[in-house]
Amino acid sequence: MNAEIISRLREIVGNDFVFQDPIILEEYGRDHTEDLLFPPLVVVKPATSQEVSAIMRLANEDNIPVVPIGARTGLSGGMLSIKPGIGLALERMNAIIDIDERNLQVTVEPGVITQVLQEAVLEKGLCYPVDPSSKGSCFIGGNVAENSGGARAVKYGVTKDYVLNLEVVLPSGEIIWTGANTLKNATGYNLTQLMVGSEGTLAIVTKIVLRLIPASQHNILLLVPFFDMMEAAEAVSRIFRKGIVPSALEFMERDAIDWTMQYVEVPDLSIKDDIQAHLLIELDGNYPDVLMQEAEQLMYVLEEFHIDEILFAESEDQKNALWKLRRNVAEAVKQNTVYKEEDTVVPRYELPKLLKGIKDIGNKYGFKTICYGHAGDGNLHVNIVKKGISDEDWKELVPKGIREIFQLTVTLKGTLSGEHGIGYVQKDYMDIAFSHTQLHLMKSIKQLFDPKGILNPEKIFTE
Repeated sequence: MNAEIISRLREIVGNDFVFQDPIILEEYGRDHTEDLLFPPLVVVKPATSQEVSAIMRLANEDNIPVVPIGARTGLSGGMLSIKPGIGLALERMNAIIDIDERNLQVTVEPGVITQVLQEAVLEKGLCYPVDPSSKGSCFIGGNVAENSGGARAVKYGVTKDYVLNLEVVLPSGEIIWTGANTLKNATGYNLTQLMVGSEGTLAIVTKIVLRLIPASQHNILLLVPFFDMMEAAEAVSRIFRKGIVPSALEFMERDAIDWTMQYVEVPDLSIKDDIQAHLLIELDGNYPDVLMQEAEQLMYVLEEFHIDEILFAESEDQKNALWKLRRNVAEAVKQNTVYKEEDTVVPRYELPKLLKGIKDIGNKYGFKTICYGHAGDGNLHVNIVKKGISDEDWKELVPKGIREIFQLTVTLKGTLSGEHGIGYVQKDYMDIAFSHTQLHLMKSIKQLFDPKGILNPEKIFTE
């Protein structure tokens, strides 16, 4: 990048917030997606919407690619600088601007860590329930970009269900608000929801207005071992059909738990050798008596299956240990081997068919899968591990298996991603989920917002 552009960027954000050191560029050129590395040419750290606007005006004038960069916890390569240019790191924009207790709303900047926000509103007796596994490090802005979900989406929904309004900077540099701070809005097209899940390809989010809910006072957490993983998948739909709505319902196959117990310090669960999978089930509410009645109903359902002794978490420490186990599965797999993580989602009744199909496809193409995820909303994370696979097969054969997994998912009325997004690594599979007409409409929206194609290029769609 030429010296004049660098000089103008320094004028906008100050000398201390423009970086060209190769080590820093590499740091901002990778996320948690496989072992991919695509560094930007320069990293710039703005502090205000106005600085973001000035950077975008400069980039628009000179046709410079700009990639918004959050906490770099993504799993689809959404912040990789495939076309090197400006890496727009938003970590300095990390203020909780206002907690509106009267209207149960909060206004934040995109660099706020999700768990920091949750803890801040909890002090007011309020709750932001969207609960991604990386909540301790991921940013709210990234959650908006990917329409993040997490464990409690089954009862409380995903990011889109809480976003009321957004301040965004368009590729031209213009700053707009997309909607209103109201619970209902039937005024024109819904630009707010168009931005949620757009993966930083349409505009850069600089302020976010979220709705909040009152915090629940009590919860029950239990870990249920199944001798047959297909029965564990089948139990998910059965639970809901009995009128029980857990606040979380997570699936972990045996390898997911075994690998994670080697990676993090958690109590020994003494799992029998022939246990194939677990369900981690949480119930929450404000009335302990009602919760116990729901737990009893849940037990009646679970007893219909071939299960071992259920572990009830009796203390907060035990609950935290079980959640730590679940939240660290992906990192544990990553410590063992390079892997590809797919983010399939189907109607939950179809989970057994999806799980069986994934295992069959893995056997067909010679790769091992470790499956876990938010079973309560039909969202199954599929980790395809590289250990034992040649580089050639990893490059040529495994993508064929992934395509078959996605084809199966769509056949089951599902889709390619529940919460990780399409980004860079899944874009070649979009033709499975969408027709030519649908893809043309989406690309036309991108063209309208970003006619020069400078904002997060090479994401979601193939060129």
